[in-house]
Amino acid sequence: MADRSEFDSTPTETLTPVVTTWDMPPNPYWENLEARKQRRSLAIAILLFFLTLISTLAVGAQYASSYASGQSPDFDQLFSTYAALLAHPQLLLAGVPFAFTLIGILLAHELGHFFACRYYGISASYPYFLPAPTLIGTLGAFIRIRSPIYNRKALFDVGLAGPVVGFLFAVPALAIAIFYSRVVPLSDAHASIVFGQPLVMRLLVAVLRPGVTPGDLLLHPVGRAAWVGLFATALNLLPGGQLDGGHILYSVASKYHRKITLAVALLLIPLGLFFWRGWILWSVLLLAIGFRHPPLLNRWEKLDRARLLWAAVAVVMFILSFMPMPVMIR
Repeated sequence: MADRSEFDSTPTETLTPVVTTWDMPPNPYWENLEARKQRRSLAIAILLFFLTLISTLAVGAQYASSYASGQSPDFDQLFSTYAALLAHPQLLLAGVPFAFTLIGILLAHELGHFFACRYYGISASYPYFLPAPTLIGTLGAFIRIRSPIYNRKALFDVGLAGPVVGFLFAVPALAIAIFYSRVVPLSDAHASIVFGQPLVMRLLVAVLRPGVTPGDLLLHPVGRAAWVGLFATALNLLPGGQLDGGHILYSVASKYHRKITLAVALLLIPLGLFFWRGWILWSVLLLAIGFRHPPLLNRWEKLDRARLLWAAVAVVMFILSFMPMPVMIR
């Protein structure tokens, strides 16, 4: 056994490292450059927002006109009257219910991401909307995350916040629209544009309009905007790549992220061949640009039980919102 004096003789002094701090004066050039970037980013976001507002108002006016006449939207008429609507801007006012509901849902989704980033000190851009002459007047919205994400909790919360907030806005809007929508027998049978019916819509119709077949319900424009919000939720919750569902998947089980992304991309191909061609495009996007996921700075910390339960909630939201055939054009 060692003598205690051997331990008592151990020096008790410790070396204190000398840390030199440099009091750097503020650099006006870099401060002005950052301020100009922020102003430019905000200006682009505002411009895209107003362009998207106009494009969604134009589509919404068409939906409102078709709904007032008791008919489903006509594909050819939807695009042929763009010029007339832009020539007579007052006609765009009829599109306010659709446009404001849709932009509100998309904005809620992106602000969910934005404020989650703010909470964790992650640099993120303002929401950018994408105007487009499509069936819904837009290609959606997005934010850019400009700094690394530290751990799984932050990644999970940022990925989940958008779909949850968007879903919570879309479902009540859809419920109100279903309650006030018109019953037109065989309205889908004679329509040139047939929209899919997510499970949550079928459930709401069964509860709010018992005895009414979803195919006989001419959905109010507000409901059509809510439908777009649910479709966007389903797309974002696809478990792969750098979609919201991919972020959630990576935070829960990062080692399976690549395999599941590949499996989802391959599964979308038969869905595209038999139901909706758009799934093939999403398959290509997952394989081309979203196959990898940026690593976390701290990837060893595990998620708590509450977040694992929220991951199950995300799966339920995806099931309620997903449609094998979102839209069919005859």
